[in-house]
Amino acid sequence: MVLVSNSSHQNKEIHIRRRISEIYNKREEDFPSLKDYNDYLEEVECMVFDLVDGINVEAIEEKIKKYSQENAEQIMINRARKAEDLTAALAACKAQQPQTDADTSSNNGSTSGTAYSQAPRPTGMGPQPVPIGGGADHQRYSMEDEAMMRLKAERAPRAGGFSLEISKKRALEEAFASIWV
Repeated sequence: MVLVSNSSHQNKEIHIRRRISEIYNKREEDFPSLKDYNDYLEEVECMVFDLVDGINVEAIEEKIKKYSQENAEQIMINRARKAEDLTAALAACKAQQPQTDADTSSNNGSTSGTAYSQAPRPTGMGPQPVPIGGGADHQRYSMEDEAMMRLKAERAPRAGGFSLEISKKRALEEAFASIWV
């Protein structure tokens, strides 16, 4: 009996979330700052929770009605933008060639029939990072850099919490521990 009640509560929440998301459908780029967008999302979540729990339902419904009337044009624009995004995503999915049985058999049957086997694999290499501080200026200071490099090489392990003494001690302890086993 509890499961039926829980299921109906979840269905109610899903229905409310869908209805609210059709009206309150702004995106992050519609706001001047991330804080404003987060405030908007928090307000929407509070309304959803209150509607699901039956708190101030009349006031919230009136607020939703007023918002949908005042922002009808923006709501329609956002719905159209969402539809365009879904259409583009669908077109991208259809543009990928579906994998045939012959293709899956070449994988030795390990992933045949799964979504993983249909994902395209990247080919080629992407852009490589550009080194910072290289070039002719870097070669001028090569004498200073050698000393600095040695100093950095000595300090780097200690900065990471590594010391030669601890590693020697651990190696000895492990060696002698294995003798007495």
